[in-house]
Amino acid sequence: MTDQSTTLTPALDPDSSAASGTLRITLVRSTIGRPADQGRTVRSLGIRKLQHTVERPDNPSIRGMVRKIRHLVSVEEVPET
Repeated sequence: MTDQSTTLTPALDPDSSAASGTLRITLVRSTIGRPADQGRTVRSLGIRKLQHTVERPDNPSIRGMVRKIRHLVSVEEVPET
């Protein structure tokens, strides 16, 4: 089994020092055939359907949810203006 921490994107890196911005989360893979808890996690982030994008605050609870469904979503850090 490989070390998952080496495959995390910078937006998902738990040691990232920029933990006060916003994350843009897009559902890119379906939840059909996935465990129910993963579907509930997607819904709790406010994502309703494929290619739906939401912006959420960058905090440990949101990062934890994103980490749980990282194989289903695309995550970007939104630059502060």
